[in-house]
Amino acid sequence: MKIIDLEPGDPRLESDLLPVLTELRPHLTPGLFREVYATGHPQGLRFSAAYADDGRCVGAAGWRIVANTSSLRKLYVDDLVTAAADRSTGVGHALLAHLEAHARAAGCHELDLDSGTHRTGAHRFYLRERLDIVAFHFSRQLITPGDTAS
Repeated sequence: MKIIDLEPGDPRLESDLLPVLTELRPHLTPGLFREVYATGHPQGLRFSAAYADDGRCVGAAGWRIVANTSSLRKLYVDDLVTAAADRSTGVGHALLAHLEAHARAAGCHELDLDSGTHRTGAHRFYLRERLDIVAFHFSRQLITPGDTAS
């Protein structure tokens, strides 16, 4: 397996990474994905893609390094997904290790992610990977993702 950090403008973002990412984020269209990345990249948003030995993209991670008062500096994982057909093959573990290496190189104090309460399989994976449940995340929906404010 090979993991590659994809830069803005890389055609593999849409051809390879986006089909895997939409398994987790089905509301993303190619146009919306381009828009989010164009806005998010200056804010630190990055994407990494995991490729199987046969060249297929089998995993995707969206992440950023942020500074805040609670952890000072952390790598926050926006998205972490393994293609359904390739789950339980080590892809998620490899992506997390890749992200942890980025975090350590950047002097981060922690690696953080949120996971929807309904994603119990993902929670079992995160606990096996020795991530701890350390907070509740509260949210108020203002508009549906993909909709525009009126």
